[in-house]
Amino acid sequence: MVNSMTDYCRYIDHTLLKPEASSAQIRRLCDEAREFHFHSVCVNSSNVRLAAELLKGTDVAVAAVTGFPLGAMSTAAKAFETETACADGASEIDMVINIGRLKDRDYDYVREDIRSVVTAASKHGAIVKAIIETCLLDNDEKAAACRLAEEAGAAFVKTSTGFGAGGATCEDIIIMRENISENVRIKASGGIRTFADMKRMLDAGADRIGASASVNIIKETYRV
Repeated sequence: MVNSMTDYCRYIDHTLLKPEASSAQIRRLCDEAREFHFHSVCVNSSNVRLAAELLKGTDVAVAAVTGFPLGAMSTAAKAFETETACADGASEIDMVINIGRLKDRDYDYVREDIRSVVTAASKHGAIVKAIIETCLLDNDEKAAACRLAEEAGAAFVKTSTGFGAGGATCEDIIIMRENISENVRIKASGGIRTFADMKRMLDAGADRIGASASVNIIKETYRV
């Protein structure tokens, strides 16, 4: 049960993925994550080393996105980026699946693409969240993507990159939950800007929230 501000904060991956993000902005992101005890910061892989240095010795993890935001790069490229991010200090990897291959129903390719990232991450004890970009998929494709992610060893399925035409919806969370076992968790991300948005996602079955508006969400709720 969620009873306090800290409880809610621990659901949040505090996120900054803009291509123009500066080192000063990454420092601020990490300062905010440390202050509010968010679960993690989520950054592009080139920013992992700085974030890991700034958050060393804290309770805040570092998550890196790989194959982001399109998911259309080669499997080898995704695996290499994952290896590099983990070596630099990431303990969680949010990777984008190959959406085109999913639509082609090339399920073996999609499964092995995810598995390659899981294998690379596991060498460093890191977990993987598979981003399926729900706004580009019909319901059958969402279900297939979730099943493939679990078969490949992903710890989470994640709704969105935040760079697509749509973000997280309660309907998508429900579909995702129906197509994974209790061993796999769900991250809702994309368009979550208020506490009401966050609460809806958690109530629908999400286990983690990705947001760039994390501080405002918490301040709105607790007026800190």
